Amino acid sequence: MSRPGTLYVVATPIGHLEDITLRALRILKTVALVAAEDTRRTGNLLRHYDIHTPIISVHEHNEHARAPRLIERLAAGDSVALVTDAGTPGVSDPGAAIVAAVRSAGIRVEPIPGPSAVIAAISAAGLKTEGFLFLGFAPIKSKARKQWFKTAANEARNRAVIFFEAPHRLHKTLDELSISVKRPIIAARELTKIHEEMVFGTTAALKSAFAVPLGEFTLIIPPQDPSEQVAGEASDAEISQLFGQITENNLVGSKRDAARTVAERLGLTTKVVYEALERNKLGQ
Repeated sequence: MSRPGTLYVVATPIGHLEDITLRALRILKTVALVAAEDTRRTGNLLRHYDIHTPIISVHEHNEHARAPRLIERLAAGDSVALVTDAGTPGVSDPGAAIVAAVRSAGIRVEPIPGPSAVIAAISAAGLKTEGFLFLGFAPIKSKARKQWFKTAANEARNRAVIFFEAPHRLHKTLDELSISVKRPIIAARELTKIHEEMVFGTTAALKSAFAVPLGEFTLIIPPQDPSEQVAGEASDAEISQLFGQITENNLVGSKRDAARTVAERLGLTTKVVYEALERNKLGQ
């Protein structure tokens, strides 16, 4: 009986084709099969390096269906390289289901590390932070998004928080961040590609800088500076400004929800928020 092969989880370039390790190239050349999220994208990479290994399509919609076939090949002695369009399989990309199924079958899984948008962004940000938290992509559904952004803002008090965002949701995300994050943040666009850029600024400044967002974004919320205003010390004007941002951008369902959100963000009671809104209104 032949010895089982190995499933190699191979990180591929996130943009620049030269950002691939020698080990990754060797694996891609010597395995029996490459399981790729997009056979066209992976095909371009393989052709660039004159690699002729057969490719099979394995993406988020067919991972579970493909797993038995891959396990059969691995059990027969063939080794397989698992890749996504860019970066590392299973990290905000398909691949986790395949890896879990192969491990459950008792077959060896070996990581082949490489390029990472997260590490690239944090290394070029110049932040002094005690570690960082990577949150992937923000949820799409409103209720989950609200809790997600609340968690992100809370975590960013002590360490940097990093996450990805698609161009068509960038402005909405910046609006939601503006509710709880007043300090400048960092937007890294198209990392390692020809139009790569990193912009530091407030959420409003970033909306202006990326008036027509193009490409993939990696956003970093720096950790809170000790000099920043602490919860419970907000002025009437600041409470009213935050309340206005929430209602004007339709980030919650009603004015009552907006008041509750302001209270949560600033560590106040809703009664204090209502009183501040009334005082600010009378003072105008």
